[in-house]
Amino acid sequence: MKTKIIAVLFLTYFNPSLKAQQPTKQSSDKQEKMEWFTDAKLGIFIHWGIYSVNGISESWSFFNNYINHDNYMKQLHGFNASKYNPTAWVNLIKESGAKYSVITTKHHDGVALWNTNGENATTTLKNSAAKKDLISPFVSELKKAGLKTGLYFSLPDWSYPDYDGFTRDRKRYKLNEEPDRWNKFTSYFQGQLNELSSKYNPDLLWFDGDWEHSATEWQADKILANLKKYNSNIIINSRLNHNGDYETPEQGIPVVKPGNDYWELCYTMNDSWGYQPYDFKYKSPNMIIRTLVDCISMGGNLLLDIGPKADGTIAQEQITILKGLGRWTKKHAEAIYGTRAGIPAKHFTGKTALSKDKKTLYLYADWSLNNQDQLLVKGLKSKVIDARIVGTNHNATVNQVRDGIVLKVPAIAWDQDATVIALKFNEAIQLTEGINETVDFEQLADQKTDFRLQLKNIVGSIHQGNNPFEKTSLPQDGLNFKEGKYALQPMLYDWITKNSEGLYKTGKGLPEGHYQGKCALSADKQTIYLFVEGKPTGPIALKGIKNKIARIRIVGEGTMIEPQIYNKLYWSAIPGIVYIPVPADRLDKDLTIIAVLLDGPVDLYREKVGAIESNM
Repeated sequence: MKTKIIAVLFLTYFNPSLKAQQPTKQSSDKQEKMEWFTDAKLGIFIHWGIYSVNGISESWSFFNNYINHDNYMKQLHGFNASKYNPTAWVNLIKESGAKYSVITTKHHDGVALWNTNGENATTTLKNSAAKKDLISPFVSELKKAGLKTGLYFSLPDWSYPDYDGFTRDRKRYKLNEEPDRWNKFTSYFQGQLNELSSKYNPDLLWFDGDWEHSATEWQADKILANLKKYNSNIIINSRLNHNGDYETPEQGIPVVKPGNDYWELCYTMNDSWGYQPYDFKYKSPNMIIRTLVDCISMGGNLLLDIGPKADGTIAQEQITILKGLGRWTKKHAEAIYGTRAGIPAKHFTGKTALSKDKKTLYLYADWSLNNQDQLLVKGLKSKVIDARIVGTNHNATVNQVRDGIVLKVPAIAWDQDATVIALKFNEAIQLTEGINETVDFEQLADQKTDFRLQLKNIVGSIHQGNNPFEKTSLPQDGLNFKEGKYALQPMLYDWITKNSEGLYKTGKGLPEGHYQGKCALSADKQTIYLFVEGKPTGPIALKGIKNKIARIRIVGEGTMIEPQIYNKLYWSAIPGIVYIPVPADRLDKDLTIIAVLLDGPVDLYREKVGAIESNM
């Protein structure tokens, strides 16, 4: 599924003047309609079609002339669905923790997976080796299981004789020259949409391919009116020339929270939507879980894709990911479903979310700490009355510090992927407006302050652009730092001199969204220093870095690390996600600094990702 990408500059989502306005009946009705979607947080996308026979790109492979159309369509003869078990599919989807599923009823190749009555339609019942309607039994199982039904529908149909588009180099006709043919096509696909509505009563319609024509040409108003005749509460994505209910960023986890109140990241497990046997670039369950957390923290959903094989079985790699995801969602259901976007990143190093009443704050820690270290939460006005480790029988201990609280999590309670701490308040959470993380060298000389809290203060201060070593004699290599030798606690002195490269003349770190922790930039802005707390449960991630990575190493001991880039689409200017696997045996026991050297001064991508336009 490769669809349209329109990048527009991100507009801030917080607008006090809008917030002050009273909700209209229309906005209230939409909020009620969208409630289940907002609560769901996780859906499973299914790209299944004849392209799974050869294991090639769905529809795009012939559109881009990688294979001609006739040979592409020959895959119908191998698409047998001989081991298709919709009950097993739905059981696996439910086990993953998903609350809805979206399946391709028809991709751009025009092959319908249900028994459509459209004239000249190509269907799996009539034209494939399967000789089956594949949508009906799946939808039936979804409804039995209590999951919401989503149907993907391609507006373009590159195989249909009266559609104007065919391949990148071939057009059948021009609309203004042969309007009757276009009208025949619109009648055809409108009829198919009416069939899907009457037969399956979907909760959600997932359109794709709208970039090929305008809303007027697609007759978007008529589409919406017809769909609402069958289900007045039908939810529609934005890929109907922005006439839908929610945004659908694709592949790249948004750097900043999308402007729409409702959004969903559609995301592959490897780099392919449909089944491709030689695409081995699968993400780990840990990476997928943390992607889900990222979406939850910004108030969005994750629509995670699977691509079944031509016989209807699901690749073991995909099953492993779904089951790993299910382990975590089952344990942490309270901190997933029904939550809302969290608090600003300045308050906590990891991701956060809030309960609907805003009386519970969920902290997601995708790292673990040793028995001496603690989690720091800054700027809480409200008093914590309870601190539970979600999914366990354990509590965290809470201690008040100067401008926040520190939490200690029992060693037995850490989760292998992401630990969740639920902080309960007796009121809707109140936060301090400004958080002052400035610390100077004289304050570091306080021998009574906890050593690890001093480290947090140092990295927090540098991240905000206030370097406590700016007016000291600290050299880049840390040698002969005389004033520190006599003023600082020995453990603090040792850590500073070991990691001095990341502290020497470093300035304000990256804006929120690019890295979930604290960081700093070198004076020439060409090196990013990432401050890594504890032991990460998986590779740490950088988002929205346009630069090429020259090298990555661990500060103070020199180990080189090879990053992995995921979701970098070669035809798109949007950067991929840089995953950095940090060797556990090379971590600093107190706080690790990772140096990321770029090919030039840091260049950031902070635009809102819309839908996708081209796929050469």
